[in-house]
Amino acid sequence: MHRRKIAAALAAVTATSLLIAPPAQAAGLADQRITWQKCTDEPGFERLECGSFTAPMDWNDPRNGKTITIAVSRTVPLNGTAKTTVFTNPGGPGGAGRTLPMVYLNRPKLSENAEIVGIDPRGTGASDNVTCGGYQHRLASDWRDRSKAGLDLIYGGMELQAKFCQTKSGELGKYITTEQTVRDLDLLRQILGRKKVSWLGYSAGSWMGAYYATYFPKTLDRIVLDSNTEFTESWQEVFDNLPAGAELRFRVDFLPWVAKYDTVFQLGKTAEEVRQKYETTRARLAEQPFTLPDGTVVTPVLLDALIFGGLYSKDSFEGTAELFAYIAQPAALAKSAPKQYPDSLMGTQVSIMCNDTPFRGDRKSLEREGNRSVRKYSLVGGYQVTGPCAWWDRPDVHLKRPTGKGVDHSLMVQSVRDPATPLAGAQRAHAKFANSRMLTVRDEGDHGIYGFGNDCVGDVVESYLVDGVVPAKDLSCPGVPLPAPGESTGNPLTKARELAVQLGW
Repeated sequence: MHRRKIAAALAAVTATSLLIAPPAQAAGLADQRITWQKCTDEPGFERLECGSFTAPMDWNDPRNGKTITIAVSRTVPLNGTAKTTVFTNPGGPGGAGRTLPMVYLNRPKLSENAEIVGIDPRGTGASDNVTCGGYQHRLASDWRDRSKAGLDLIYGGMELQAKFCQTKSGELGKYITTEQTVRDLDLLRQILGRKKVSWLGYSAGSWMGAYYATYFPKTLDRIVLDSNTEFTESWQEVFDNLPAGAELRFRVDFLPWVAKYDTVFQLGKTAEEVRQKYETTRARLAEQPFTLPDGTVVTPVLLDALIFGGLYSKDSFEGTAELFAYIAQPAALAKSAPKQYPDSLMGTQVSIMCNDTPFRGDRKSLEREGNRSVRKYSLVGGYQVTGPCAWWDRPDVHLKRPTGKGVDHSLMVQSVRDPATPLAGAQRAHAKFANSRMLTVRDEGDHGIYGFGNDCVGDVVESYLVDGVVPAKDLSCPGVPLPAPGESTGNPLTKARELAVQLGW
């Protein structure tokens, strides 16, 4: 087993979103100038420039003297002349985005015509951070254990997650919301001196883009929303859809693919045999966790998370299957302690989910819904990502609902078997978001489509972003076939995370 493939699979998991608002202004903040400089001396990053700007901690009281720092990056065309400026976001919510512009350097129609801006949103990355104190309930207890003791651990863990995140994040945590973030974005637009900017957001970046368009419809030019959350509803509804999407991708794409290459992975000759190997391996891990060479201790729920993270991109299938095969082998188990990772993504994600939209229900309703979901979806049926919000002391936040009114046009890109943001939710958001066009990618399940080798999608997105060609109606593109082992090319969101790790960000 190659350690780099283990690391890549683990990185994919830790990666695991009307009225016209007035321009964002506070005490001359729009007069700032960003000092752009090289982000690093690392080879290969010569075109990436970094900088930062100051924003109010609370846009509803911008003159109270409390400010935060937002870290940004950019690439510019080699000839120095950009036709447009594109703000980007990798998703999360809470994903840091400063390396994302690098992945488009192999898309010259975009990179040589646009200033591409990467942003670490408030709360995460190199911007002022929030934290949950390192506590992570999702991996602390097995969501399949529906005994009273097991349920106490699961839902007690969610309650504790809410307390950790709110206590450890302090005052800033109250202001980690989508409304505050889109005001940061429009301040950045003003600082850059742009009358309008375009948007390219993946996954939770579709939520952020839809809300940016809702609050500032006249300052956004072209809007690409790739792998869409159901941004017209609540975060609770968005993540309630996740188990069904994951199960579809797991059973229709991943399991048959692994079985097809049984001579490589030796996990089973049929999809059902591979699934049974997953079940027996999971049961063994419940008795005795498995320690990877880097010290990571694999428990049943971490196995679920590793496989789920690998479903996002077909180019992760090989590494995920190799890691699964490595864990599935009988072996002597070491006793090393698991590594610790910075958790600003977790702190930002939980804060956004629980601050942005109200949560319906309590522990009893969570148990009922969890029991039903666990019976129906074997892989991540018990995730209940927004569960901590049931115990959240929610601030007085009232987001405007995205309807698309006042937005000239937007382009939504969506695969039919997206494991994290399923097609049905994207279609409902499309139906409720006026003037949107949907580009559906047939026979495809990747989460994050544009920029990873689908020429049809690339042509449509770049014609829209660069040339301003708005599709007359909804359209579709064929998906990219699943690669054979050794033929994977990589996914832009995974690459962006790997670049961030390489830089120590």
